[in-house]
Amino acid sequence: MAVQRLRRRLARQLVEEDVLHDERWIDAFRTVPRHVFLPRFFVPADGSWAAVDRADPGWLERVYSGDVLVTQLDDTPSRWEHARASGTVSGTPTSSSSMPAIMAIMLEELLVHDGDRVLEVGTGTGYNAGLLSHRCGSGQVSTVDIDADLLAAAQERLATCGYAPSCAVGDGALGFPAGIVFDRILCTAAVSTVPLAWLEQTVPGGYIVTTLNRPLGGGLVRLTVGPGTTAEGRVLARDGRFMPLRAHRLPVPAELPEPTEWRPTRLPVSLFVKPPLHFEFFASLELPGVQPMRVPDVAEHAFALVHPDGSWARTRRVDSGLEVAQGGPRALWGLAERAYLRWEALGKPERSRFGLTVNSAEQTFWLDSPDSAENWPL
Repeated sequence: MAVQRLRRRLARQLVEEDVLHDERWIDAFRTVPRHVFLPRFFVPADGSWAAVDRADPGWLERVYSGDVLVTQLDDTPSRWEHARASGTVSGTPTSSSSMPAIMAIMLEELLVHDGDRVLEVGTGTGYNAGLLSHRCGSGQVSTVDIDADLLAAAQERLATCGYAPSCAVGDGALGFPAGIVFDRILCTAAVSTVPLAWLEQTVPGGYIVTTLNRPLGGGLVRLTVGPGTTAEGRVLARDGRFMPLRAHRLPVPAELPEPTEWRPTRLPVSLFVKPPLHFEFFASLELPGVQPMRVPDVAEHAFALVHPDGSWARTRRVDSGLEVAQGGPRALWGLAERAYLRWEALGKPERSRFGLTVNSAEQTFWLDSPDSAENWPL
């Protein structure tokens, strides 16, 4: 069948991309039908969103592509019908089926063993819960989502595929409502800090894999849970980004003033927005609370850093190179330039050299080892 060929092709692509290695997970991607979980979704359309349905040409090929597929806008199920009726709608994505490559990375980093009890935080479409159920067995999997409509649809689709994990509506930051203790917790949304409830619901020696919701330098971490509410782990070299839990969303930056004074700078914009260049994560530690943003309706390389205290810095490309202007209570670009010099002095550490310690009193990043003098509060 065409669908089986597409599933096998997707699994093969993930292997070729070097994000999928374990035969048990390869079998899951070959078997679990992603199309069942994505009967409809949104696609970008000239700055807005168009609605795609299973009856549309190309629907199945999109489902088995490597793309993230947005399934909800503005926390409102009705936006899809509005887009279908009007052609397109504006809106902010609030739920999606993540890129299969990111899902594969997180599932393998979970290091599950046969018999492990796994909690998934953020059910979404249910596809990831289906992959977990195929690998671990439905009886070993629990999943929680704050959106009752999303969860009900996911549960129905899981049942269609023969999977029956334990499903619950609730705030995923509080763990699973039944209070079960798990060997593994996987959060398919991003958190600003690691919820202590997860530590309480994970057996000592168990793993928590989540993404960090940071305006700069987000990405994956894996923590090993210790006694009580303690955990320690590493920032993972393989990167992944997810939408935040609703309670962990960041404020939208305010509109910037028009700059009047510009000066040259040697820092390219790409350093702050491209994880493979490695400075992005260190910048997030040195510039807490700072958000990057594109400046609309101006040149391609226009870019800004903003902070909730009203500080801002804005760059542009001119014939002679890059220029920057800044304003507000702090000189953000000056801080960014000093952070880059410090990063160079430390040997340009990549994200995998950083770790995270969590306890009931604080959550702290460190460089190379937990007792390092180089550390930063989360």
